Amino acid sequence: MKKAEILSIDTVLVQCEGNIVSDMDGEKVMLSIQQGKYFNLGQVGGDIWSIISTPRSVKEILESLQQIYEIDADICEQDVIPFLQNLLKEDLIRVADAK
Repeated sequence: MKKAEILSIDTVLVQCEGNIVSDMDGEKVMLSIQQGKYFNLGQVGGDIWSIISTPRSVKEILESLQQIYEIDADICEQDVIPFLQNLLKEDLIRVADAK
């Protein structure tokens, strides 16, 4: 069993390859080819997915979402970090390789 990654504000994340994503009524739906599972990312999850099409730190993801949705930083962090943890656990995103 894979050890759960603990995310910090400086952790850099990026999409894993091999996922097919499509737009359905403003929400992103994803098929993981590797797992043969569907995931509904929703609208905010879809925005997060778009943000991490290139490697981004958790801090950059939070800042982008705060600008898009004009949301309080604490609320954004409380909602987004568990979502990112779940994407990581499902192998849909990964920690980007340190350069």
